[in-house]
Amino acid sequence: MIARATMRASTLRRARASRRFTGDNTRMADPNDRVPGQAPGRYYVDTQCIDCDLCRETAPANFQRNDEEGFSYVYKQPETPEEETLSKDALDNCPVEAIGNDG
Repeated sequence: MIARATMRASTLRRARASRRFTGDNTRMADPNDRVPGQAPGRYYVDTQCIDCDLCRETAPANFQRNDEEGFSYVYKQPETPEEETLSKDALDNCPVEAIGNDG
């Protein structure tokens, strides 16, 4: 458990150091750089995903891991108010802003 927490802290530090910014310094996922295999709809994950597990822990009904490639993706778009809230929480807390919402 300690090794996982240490690895996560290290991953998050690297992620914060490498965040992308738009011209107005607003971080955001790139809808033109989505990872493959996602459910069609508003929410998506782009290729900046560092596989930190935050979205899968926050909204497990909506995000899954691509084990072969090592990234998260939207498995299912939110269908209930609770899933919408959890997916928005995942978007808001993604350390590299790899989750987007086109809606």
